Amino acid sequence: MELEKTKLPRHVAIIMDGNGRWAEQRNLDRIEGHIAGTESVRDVVTCSREVGVSYLTLYAFSKENWSRPKEEVNKLWGLLQIFLQSELELMQEKDIRFNTIGAIKDLPKKAQRMLANVMDKTKSNRSLMLTLALSYSGRQEILHAIAGLVEDMKKKPIKRLTEKVFTRYLYTSKIPDPDLLIRTSGEMRLSNFLLWQMAYTEILVTDTLWPDFRRDSYLKALQEYTHRERRFGALRGR
Repeated sequence: MELEKTKLPRHVAIIMDGNGRWAEQRNLDRIEGHIAGTESVRDVVTCSREVGVSYLTLYAFSKENWSRPKEEVNKLWGLLQIFLQSELELMQEKDIRFNTIGAIKDLPKKAQRMLANVMDKTKSNRSLMLTLALSYSGRQEILHAIAGLVEDMKKKPIKRLTEKVFTRYLYTSKIPDPDLLIRTSGEMRLSNFLLWQMAYTEILVTDTLWPDFRRDSYLKALQEYTHRERRFGALRGR
């Protein structure tokens, strides 16, 4: 599939939805859907690197997901560690930098150590930044930013609070806002994901469940984006 490279999004964010339904449709345990979903992650990451997307942010685990059955949550952290171990070599080979956002301190200590290790080993890579949102909440991120801002203002008052100043306190302070949000499984909501950052993001929703969202599906989404006109509030064609 031919893509107009100059019109590709710099930053793609994805809400990876539908693992559980994919498994249920096949009378499998829900964790099997998550395992199948890691193949889609691999496809999308490698494709992003190949076509020239610079930033890829995946919504892997929300704050609200902690309410799921404890057994499923524990299996997810085990799966995350296995995935990171298996993909570290690929990240190094493809010049991919690994990053996380969210309340990482909520995660099991072993998972935290694994995440820190992969981030450290890939910190010099520059071709693609892969960010996993873990124990993430858009509202909590904004509150966290406000708390940090208030603490700094106690030390030195900020003369003028602008969007640019506030953005420095977000988890994504060193990442540009997403150009394109993809949500799989057909749900029409943001689910508390990157609420500040999505102000002018193009949104694409597909009925495809995440484990079935592979390279071809991703390329079609990118192609659709290249046909859109981003106006940021201006009139068409200006």
